[in-house]
Amino acid sequence: MVKINELTHYTQQLMLVSRFKDYCPNGLQVEGKSEIRKIVTGVTASMALLEAAKETGADLILVHHGYFWRNENPVIEGVKRKRIAFLLKYDLNLLAYHLPLDAHPELGNNVQFGKVLGLEVICYLGDDNLVAYAELESAVTLSEFGAHIQAKLRRAPMLIGNADKLIKKVAWCTGAAQGYMEIAIASGVDVFISGEVSEQTTHQAMESGVAYISAGHHVTERYGVQALGAHLAHHFDLMHEFIDIYNPV
Repeated sequence: MVKINELTHYTQQLMLVSRFKDYCPNGLQVEGKSEIRKIVTGVTASMALLEAAKETGADLILVHHGYFWRNENPVIEGVKRKRIAFLLKYDLNLLAYHLPLDAHPELGNNVQFGKVLGLEVICYLGDDNLVAYAELESAVTLSEFGAHIQAKLRRAPMLIGNADKLIKKVAWCTGAAQGYMEIAIASGVDVFISGEVSEQTTHQAMESGVAYISAGHHVTERYGVQALGAHLAHHFDLMHEFIDIYNPV
């Protein structure tokens, strides 16, 4: 058992929150009970996750996608009202980390996603360490690399580029990071992996010769929050459970 204030203070320091200018508040977003025995982690603080966490006896819900995003309607109504009302009714804490969780060098989405694919980060490209870079031991075709990703994630990725293109230099950023394609192109990699894809991404890939793989927003961001939850559970001797709410995007 640990006090929520102690846990949040430790996590704020661990996640290097002060380094980032983010689109949402990082840390405690909704305060609940003061003592924590069980953490439930998930990708997004949807109602389905909140309900599942409550049923498992969670005191704290830790997510990558929380609430109160920049430029959203600040009024507490509709879906937002129902979610917050549920948290308050059952005295549940909501803790969320966005960019700090993407970029963390040990627990972050990018490094943990790389481990799932067998990619060891050599360095980072761009600002805030948000684009990871690695090299395969031996080159494979884009088609073969796509099959490898599908086997590891259990989800078929979208491949954009010549299926026979040889892949060795790999860059990636989980989630909706297709906007970093220009950084990947400028860095001379063979392929860039992210979660989502935009209309212009196809043209960028075909015209630059840098292949693009859209592996899924949700599925690429399942791993950092699990690693953080496991770390906190070990550090404070708590229970931890990851709940994966299906999302096809």
